[in-house]
Amino acid sequence: MKRSGFLKRPNCSIYYEVMGEGPAIVFAHGLGGNQLSWWQQLAHFSARHTCVAFAHRGFTPSSAVAGAAAPDAYADDLAALIDELKLRDVRLVAQSMGGWTCMEYALRNPGTLRSLVMASTSGALDFRQLQGPARPEIAGWLEQAPKTIADLHARDVLSAHGERMAREQPAAAVLYRQISQLTPPDFKAGVRARIFQMRTQPPELLAKLTLPVLFVGGDEDCVFPSAAAPAFAALAPKGRSVRVPNAGHSVYFERPAEFNRIVDEFHSAT
Repeated sequence: MKRSGFLKRPNCSIYYEVMGEGPAIVFAHGLGGNQLSWWQQLAHFSARHTCVAFAHRGFTPSSAVAGAAAPDAYADDLAALIDELKLRDVRLVAQSMGGWTCMEYALRNPGTLRSLVMASTSGALDFRQLQGPARPEIAGWLEQAPKTIADLHARDVLSAHGERMAREQPAAAVLYRQISQLTPPDFKAGVRARIFQMRTQPPELLAKLTLPVLFVGGDEDCVFPSAAAPAFAALAPKGRSVRVPNAGHSVYFERPAEFNRIVDEFHSAT
């Protein structure tokens, strides 16, 4: 089964696609994507799940909105989509920016979810506030990451996937860029500024989540520190983490078979 549509919201329309049948998984994309970003996950998981992929407000083909205000409504949009599609016992999979959407929704509605996967993200939870053994590695990352990003941009390589994917999988890198270019850069700049402003919440909020939570990070990520993944997982009552070697910020896109296996094993255990 495959269908698509637009969810009417008070000031915009949210595009979504549904594929497959079974327990529901909702995929929330990052700043450089839209619903198309999850093509390798929908092909895999739709054999056993009802897979829902959507474009956040302002991301093509959802209707245009102001970037600086868009993230404030993300969790409400997700709640409305889940209600519209009458999804129950939902699993969420968030990538990067999608983590702001899914973490906020989970904190508001923990009893409605089966599990949460946070891929290369902690959403509005601030990794700079983490304490413990991961702190020195995160501090080193904070110093090095801006230099890495500047170098990548100077060579016209997207930091959202990184140097390795550009070198080893040039076709995937082209597709990634094509998907990213569907949404205006000025809008995405406004969204980026806003989500960074929102990243102030204490990591200890994870203690409120009794559902299983998985943090996945690529060891070569220059956008989100992979060292934060196990540190965040340790704060959640049912937290787990996986650090994927030889992968950048978009593990789901760069290492889809490994990402899908990790998520499959997590879902099987929950």
